Amino acid sequence: MSITIKTAKEIEKMRVAGRLTGEVLDYIEPYVLPGVTTAELDRLCHDYMVDVQGTIPAPLHYAPPGYPPYPKSICASINHQVCHGVPNERALRKGDIVNLDITVIKDDYHGDSSRMFIVGAKTSILARRLCAVSYECMWHGIAAVGPHRRLGDIGHAIQRHAEGNGFSVVREFCGHGIGLGFHEEPQVLHYGEPGTGIELLPGMTFTIEPMINAGRAAVSELGDGWTIVTRDRSLSAQWEHTVLVTERGYEVLTLSAGAPPAPPFIV
Repeated sequence: MSITIKTAKEIEKMRVAGRLTGEVLDYIEPYVLPGVTTAELDRLCHDYMVDVQGTIPAPLHYAPPGYPPYPKSICASINHQVCHGVPNERALRKGDIVNLDITVIKDDYHGDSSRMFIVGAKTSILARRLCAVSYECMWHGIAAVGPHRRLGDIGHAIQRHAEGNGFSVVREFCGHGIGLGFHEEPQVLHYGEPGTGIELLPGMTFTIEPMINAGRAAVSELGDGWTIVTRDRSLSAQWEHTVLVTERGYEVLTLSAGAPPAPPFIV
């Protein structure tokens, strides 16, 4: 599959889908509390997407080759779960960290974003630091985006910051092109060498979504066929935005009113 360069009309549709994606995360934040189950968070997000926004939850029944159909409308990954956690009846506990990953479809176009949430506002120093550094990693990757730069520049910026802070980068999963398709080309690795890989051109749209582990980078898959966990059961954190390459740099398409502010190094 080739990389699609979005037209001005397509980009406008992606801006709408991206903003709506961010607004689901804004909506669900007050409900991420001790005692709530991830199944309940899934139900709330589903109803908000379908009944309020008029969007389609892209993960529901999504079944790429080799995978069973995904049974829920969001992904919810807790503590040592890296990504693709399937919402269930496990109640969140004080001090948990949880990633909620949202993808909506609006007028056939996708928006994709995820955030980390600290349950009960207090957690360990390690967990809080991991969430913060992972957020910075995502933004270091975003800041490396620009016309005629390379995909390797993104991965290198993320890897350097993660490993420089004593954390590791998951290799098996990566960012991806997005548009009419949930997952398009190119694959956006979160590690790499500067100046290598595909050249970035205006009109490209893709996600940057580094998965950063407190321990080793190795991961395993649980028996549900979806949930990925750290093999050493160390904590993991992930943030994600959908990004557009512009003539002068980049545009983050999944920003919303309640999105956390960019780090100070983003001018």
